[in-house]
Amino acid sequence: MSKENDVNIIKTRDDKTPIQFVDGDGKQKFKLCKDMDCPWLDADAEFGPEKLRPRIEPWLTALFQSEHLALLAGSGLSNAVHLLATENSLPGMSEVAFTNFNDAISNKARESAKRAGREEGNIEDQIRVVNELIRGGEILSSRYPDLDKHLESLKSELKTVLEDFAGAVLKGENGLISSLPEKREEAFNYLVSFLMSFASRTGTRDRLQVFTTNYDRFIEAGADIAGLHLIDRFVGVLTPVFRSSRLEVDMHYNPPGIRGEPRYLEGVARFTKLHGSLDWISTEGQIRKFGLPFGSENIMPYLNAPGLRGSEALDLMIYPNAAKDRETASYPYVELFRDFAAAVCRPNSTLVTFGYSFGDEHINRVIEDMLTIPSSHLVIISYGDPLGRIKQTYEKLGRYAQITLLVGPHLGDLRTLVDNYLPKPAIDRTTFKMSELLKARWGTFQADSSLQTSEDRNNQ
Repeated sequence: MSKENDVNIIKTRDDKTPIQFVDGDGKQKFKLCKDMDCPWLDADAEFGPEKLRPRIEPWLTALFQSEHLALLAGSGLSNAVHLLATENSLPGMSEVAFTNFNDAISNKARESAKRAGREEGNIEDQIRVVNELIRGGEILSSRYPDLDKHLESLKSELKTVLEDFAGAVLKGENGLISSLPEKREEAFNYLVSFLMSFASRTGTRDRLQVFTTNYDRFIEAGADIAGLHLIDRFVGVLTPVFRSSRLEVDMHYNPPGIRGEPRYLEGVARFTKLHGSLDWISTEGQIRKFGLPFGSENIMPYLNAPGLRGSEALDLMIYPNAAKDRETASYPYVELFRDFAAAVCRPNSTLVTFGYSFGDEHINRVIEDMLTIPSSHLVIISYGDPLGRIKQTYEKLGRYAQITLLVGPHLGDLRTLVDNYLPKPAIDRTTFKMSELLKARWGTFQADSSLQTSEDRNNQ
């Protein structure tokens, strides 16, 4: 598996090994990489999306109708939507310089990053290290009184860093809102189609479970536009509170003329933000979601709302938990990661990752446990693998028959994926009836994947 930026990698159906190909002329005319053997492609022939679609779309459609389906969205999804709207990437998370203990903080952050498989540390690693340093300093302050002034200065700096970090996330949201109307509409249309390709499941299947490591609200914004109702652990209207007891809450309806047989309401999915969110705050011993408009320029004015007065950036629940498992055992993260493990580690389940770089070891271990169940399947979709973590994870897991790969600038592009390879973002009973009628009349089966929807293949 190559790490070149222009290489695409596909492994679907009965492929024994990942197949690499490149775009020869930049016009979606692909050729296999040198010495690459592919049983369904000629070695020297050019091919395009029309050749790839029959390999990918029917396969994904079948997987998306597994009994249990989960989507894990990483920063790649937000970046893809932002890029469509603004033609620019989201603001990065580079390291910052602290006045106190900067060398020690940076060194420990880099050590943490390397343990997680990353080359360099980032602001998330620094925030985690600073929190640990503050806790350790508070323990030792009784023996070393001079530590107090350093701790106060460090807390003040951390508060500023968190404000700036929240501001950077808001800047990404604001960039989407302030983009040109036609570009913004296009970006949201692709986001909506992407989400509905997963959420369009028949009522006999378990709810789609959406997980994300992102702090921004791109998925929530897309769900609002799509009319997709997201069920999470928060209860309430004005300032919803996080509850551990709301896991099995769902939405049903009673069909006309039928009593006592409620059915799943369509357009509903479960939603979990594994690393917290920009609009979550710890206040008065509870985790609450406060009213922060999408794309706001500054978070601080909204922390002065009644019930939140006295809150500050240090109370925001956006703390990273990517390197230390014991950090994920604190409330509410223990509940969130338990939800993730319970959702994916089940028979006949499919987990699709999009834009996730496999940099979080505690998530990777859950995925590894999931694949010990023979009927489970992992689909990895990514624009690239610049640090080689997808390759490393694929080889480490070893369950090749249970893994599908769609990696590269063509296969992992949001626009291309929605236009060519994802299942139809609707439950289309008409197409199923048409194919059944044609089969009854002529005894043939419509093999054209464009005539088959998620429900078609499920019922066939």
